[in-house]
Amino acid sequence: MKTVALTGELRSTLGSKDSRALRNEGKVPCVLYGGGDHIHFYIYSPDFKALVYTPNMYKVQLTIEGKKYLAILHDMQFHPVNESIIHADFLAVDEKKIVTVSIPVKVSGNSPGVRNGGKLIQKIQRLKVKGLIANIPDTVELNIDTMELGQSIKVKDISIKNIEILDSKDNAVVSVKLTRNVIKADEPAAGAAATAAAPAAAAPAAKAPEKKK
Repeated sequence: MKTVALTGELRSTLGSKDSRALRNEGKVPCVLYGGGDHIHFYIYSPDFKALVYTPNMYKVQLTIEGKKYLAILHDMQFHPVNESIIHADFLAVDEKKIVTVSIPVKVSGNSPGVRNGGKLIQKIQRLKVKGLIANIPDTVELNIDTMELGQSIKVKDISIKNIEILDSKDNAVVSVKLTRNVIKADEPAAGAAATAAAPAAAAPAAKAPEKKK
């Protein structure tokens, strides 16, 4: 898993009024959990660009007042109107301890089922996994080069070295579904095949000529 470096400053005061003041200055109030005492700090909003506006999962190297912490982004809150970041929670992690995170699923390849008129449906965007932070990948990549119509890739079909996937094993991650157009195209072909296979109707028997009296 790749690492993003962020620098924060400790908050001198807490409370909703102080949080609003920080946001007005383009700063995001943050909290670091999991390392003993909670650490309240702030980060300038533009610094989140490399961490938030991406489908990938990253470790975070936090530097706060000269001290370094390894963490992951645990939760974020966005403004309901302008979607700006208004709060962020980080979770401190230890490289020697197991962590649970959600990582994005990336689909690659060209499905023959889709080329034949099927529709690719991705039902799961992120998978919940457990393992050492050093073993967790940025994404889970699924190749669909061999997926035909009606086929699915389920959680039980996915394997990540040294990582346990916590989602239900029977859940479908991606599927190639039949579409109405494919079904309609098959119906005339099926009808034609049935007609060709049916035996020809017997010709009516010739009527014997009547004997003259």
